[in-house]
Amino acid sequence: MPLILAAPLGLTKSTVPEVVHRNALGMTFGVVQALGGLGLFLLGMTIMTGALRSLADEKLRESLAKTVNSPGKGVVTGAISTAILQSSSATTVAAVGFVGAGLLTFPESLGIIFGANIGTTITGWLVALVGFKLRLGEILLPLILLGVMLRFTGRPKLDQIGTAIAGFGLIFVGIGILQQGMSAFQGHVTPQSFPPDTVFGRLLLVLIGLVITLITQSSSAGVATALAAVHTGTISLNQAAAMVIGMDIGTSVTAAIATIGGNVYARRTGFAHGIYNGLTGIAAFLMLTPYMTTVEKLLPGVTATEPELVLVGFHTFFNTFGVLAALPFTDRFGKLVIQLIPTRGNPLTQELGSSLVHSPSAALTAVRSTLWRINSVLLEQLQKQLQPKPPRPDAQLLDEISDAIRQTADYLQSLSPQLENERQVREYVELLHVLDHLRRIQTRVHEERRLKLCRSDEQLSQMSDCLCAEIGLLIGKGQQLTADEIERIQTMNHQMQKAMRQYRTHILQASSADSLTTSDAIRRMDTGRTLRRLGYHIWRIARHLPKLSLG
Repeated sequence: MPLILAAPLGLTKSTVPEVVHRNALGMTFGVVQALGGLGLFLLGMTIMTGALRSLADEKLRESLAKTVNSPGKGVVTGAISTAILQSSSATTVAAVGFVGAGLLTFPESLGIIFGANIGTTITGWLVALVGFKLRLGEILLPLILLGVMLRFTGRPKLDQIGTAIAGFGLIFVGIGILQQGMSAFQGHVTPQSFPPDTVFGRLLLVLIGLVITLITQSSSAGVATALAAVHTGTISLNQAAAMVIGMDIGTSVTAAIATIGGNVYARRTGFAHGIYNGLTGIAAFLMLTPYMTTVEKLLPGVTATEPELVLVGFHTFFNTFGVLAALPFTDRFGKLVIQLIPTRGNPLTQELGSSLVHSPSAALTAVRSTLWRINSVLLEQLQKQLQPKPPRPDAQLLDEISDAIRQTADYLQSLSPQLENERQVREYVELLHVLDHLRRIQTRVHEERRLKLCRSDEQLSQMSDCLCAEIGLLIGKGQQLTADEIERIQTMNHQMQKAMRQYRTHILQASSADSLTTSDAIRRMDTGRTLRRLGYHIWRIARHLPKLSLG
C-alpha cells in the first residue's frame, strides 16, 4: 500500500506489511472456508438425493409408467419428480429404462427430460429463500444429529429418512459456511475482477460457468456459488446470470459423459439433452438484457436489493421458456434423433448399457425388457417349427438369440454386486430363472429332427397344438399377461404332462405289439418329452417374466 494512501488511514510504513499480511491470511481462509462450504453443500446434496431415491424410486418409476402418455404430461412429471428427488439424473435414467421397455416412446421421454430441467431450479430457490434469507445453517445443526440417530434404529425406512434429514441439514450448513467464506472477498474481489459485462465478457462467463459444472459435476453447486457471490457483491447480477447459463449448458456435457457405455436409448437421451440445453442457453444469452430491463421496470430497485431472487428467477424463466418453445416440436425432434443415432449391434440387447449397472433398478428393468424381446423372438421361431410344414430355421436369427442370451447372462453377472436391497435381489433371482428357461428352449429349438416328428401322429399333434396355444397366449399378451392367463398356461402345461404319460404308455404298448420299431418308439417318446419340457419352460417364463420392474 503506498504511503500516500496509508497516512490518512493512520498506517505507518512499519504497519503496512502487517496489514497486507492479515489481508492475505483473511483471503486464504476465505478461500478455504468457501471451498469447504461448497464441499459440505455437495455432500449434503449427494446424501439427501441418494436417500430420497431409495425412498421414492419405486413411486417415481410407477408414476412414469402409468401417468406419462404425452410430452406435455412428461414435462409435469419430470419437473415434479426432479423437484422431490433433487436429482435430474434419477428421473432421466428412469425415463430411459421405460423407453427401452416400450412403456414410453422416445418423444414422451423427452418431455420428462425437459421437465427435469425445470425441477432442478428448485434448489436455487431453496438456497435463495431459505439459505440466505433465514440463515438456517446453525439452527439445523441439531437436525443432522437427529438424522444420524434415526440411522441407528436399524429400520431400513427410518434409516433412509434419517439419511435424507442429515443431508438436508448439511446442505444449509454448507451454504452458511460458503456465504461466510465469500464474505472474506468483499472489497478484495469485485465485479471488476471478472470479465466485463459485454458480449465477449458474457461469453467468457458462460464458459466459466460451464467449467465450474464440469468440475463439481453439479449445476446446483454452481448456482449456489453464484448466488453466494452475488449476495456478497463479489460478482454483479448480470455476470452471475451469464455464469448460470453456462452451468445449465454444462449439465448436458456431464449427461453426455454419463451416457458413455450406455445403451442406444441413453445415447439418444444424452444427445437430445445436449442439443436442447445448447439451444436454451443461446436463447437465455439473448434474453439476459431484456429480462433484467423488464424486471427493473416492473419492480424498481429489486435487482439491487434482491439480486439472489432475480438470479434464480432468471434461471427458472429461461428453463421454462425453453420447455414451452420445444414442446410443439418434440415428436419431430425425437424422430430426428432416432435417425441420427440408429440401433447398432445385436438388436435384442440394445438396452443393456454398462452405465445403467450403477442404477440397479433401471438395469433390472432393462434386463426384463431384453428378456421379453428374446422370449418373443425365440418363441415365434419355435411356433414356426411346430407347424405341419415348418420353414427352414433362420440360422442368423438363432445365432442372434444365442448371443443375446450370453450377453444378458454376462450383464446380470456384472449387476449382481450392485444390488441394493432384498426386493432387487428377488427380482434378480426371477430374471435368472427366466434366462435359464430361455436358454433351455433355445437349445431345444435346434433339435430339428425331433421337432419334425411333432406332427407324426395324432397325440403328438395335439400336444403341439397345446404348446402353440401356450406360446400364442404368452407372446400375444406380453407384459399385460394377467394372473388368470398365467393360470391358463399352467393348466395347459399340466394337460401336456398328463398327455405325455398317456402317450408314453401308448408307445410302449405299440412297440411291444410290434406295430412300432424300437427306434421309432424311442424317437417319438423323445419328441413327446421335448414338447412336454418346452411347455414346462414356457409356463415358468410366464410365471416369472410378466412383472414390470418398478424398483
